[in-house]
Formats: sequence, structure tokens, C-alpha cells
Amino acid sequence: MRLNVINPNTTRGMTDTIAAAARRIAAPDTHVMATQPAHGPVSIESHFDEAISAVGVLEEVANGDREGADAHIIACFGDPGLLAAREVTRAPVIGIAEAAFHMATLISTRFSVVTTLGRTGIIAEHLLEQYGFRHHCRRVRAAEIPVLDLENDGDAALVRIIEECRRARDEDGVGAIVLGCGGMADLTDVIAEEVGLPVVEGVTAAVKLAEALVGLGLGTSKHGDLAFPRPKTFVGRFEHLSGSSE
Repeated sequence: MRLNVINPNTTRGMTDTIAAAARRIAAPDTHVMATQPAHGPVSIESHFDEAISAVGVLEEVANGDREGADAHIIACFGDPGLLAAREVTRAPVIGIAEAAFHMATLISTRFSVVTTLGRTGIIAEHLLEQYGFRHHCRRVRAAEIPVLDLENDGDAALVRIIEECRRARDEDGVGAIVLGCGGMADLTDVIAEEVGLPVVEGVTAAVKLAEALVGLGLGTSKHGDLAFPRPKTFVGRFEHLSGSSE
């Protein structure tokens, strides 16, 4: 089984962190291909960043299909370009936010999300509504750390995240914590030990869901809105997309 794990930002250190977490949890016969776009933001912290990064995600999905990927994972908690990515491939495509929400509901009746910035917390709230998990989530909390602090000042960032997770435990009445950033992929064990609650992280959750879908022989439906995009002409920098999308 070949999983194409896409970090939608362009920071190599974060791609390596995500790859290590994915490989640590993957089954022995699963090969993890960790990729990132050639162009785009170094971190994703806004709707604007997500819009720009989505094009790179689609390019990496296409590259993964050419390399024989059995499934794709979008390793940013905003799930940028998720539905568009599902349109352009028959393979399963899993966003780490959706994966984490699903996993959390299987082990608890209520969870809280702990993410990086308040503004990205609002994006997470939108996803909870979109995916139908809003009634399971008691609160979306922010440690108020820039995403790249996870790479550049990791010890201080971890302290802030643990503090916010403890507040969620003590104030929100939850049974589990969801970590709201792909850059937190390597922090699950230490946070769970410090907080004493199950901690769900989206990259590792998505890996196991992807393995399950491939093992079941399930791929993205090509009927309805996730059918391949209608062929059409593109101009300018997107001219290479003209013609058939399959």
C-alpha cells in the first residue's frame, strides 16, 4: 500500500515531522510518500493561505497518482482543497481534520480542539459545522502560537499547547482532545501523558483511515459532485490543465 501524505505548506522541516509520524503509525507493509508543493506559503494560517495552497495540493495529488498512490492525505488541519482533490482522483483522499473528528467521536462523546491561532480556530469551527461534528465539540481553543513556532521554538510551543489542553480537560467537560495542526503530529504521546486524556492527532488518524479504506477496496465515488471535472480550456498559468481531467 502506498500513501501519499501531502503537507500543503512549503516548510521542509514540517513535512519531515509529518512523515515521521505517519511512518511510525503505518502498517509494516505501508509505504509513506511524504510530499509538499513546490510553490506556496511556508505556513497556513488563513483562508488566503488555504486558497493559495490548494493548487499545490491538487498538483501533489496528480503526482501521487502517477507514482501509484493508493490514497492521499492532506496534512493541514484546514483540509485545503479537499473536495477538489477528491474530484481529480479515484483514490481516497482524507483531510486530517475530518479524520481526527471521526476518530475522536469513536472514543468520546465530547471533545475539544486545541489549535495554534484564534483565527485558525474559527476555520476549525467552520469545518466542524461542514462535517457534522459541531455537537460533539465543546470548544475550539487556541494556544496563540504561530504555526512555524512548532518548528522554530518547539519547547515553548509545547508548553503553551499542554497548558491549553489542561484547560480543556478542566473546563470543557470533554473525554478527548483533538490537536488542530499537522505540525503537532509528533506531540500526541507527551501531551496525553501530561493531560491524562486520549489525544487524537489528524495525521496519524488519517493514515489508519486511509489504510482501512484501501483495505476495504473503497475509493472516491465518481458519481455526483465528486465526478471528474468537466474538460474545459484553461488559460495563462493554468493552461496545462486544459482537456480531460481524468
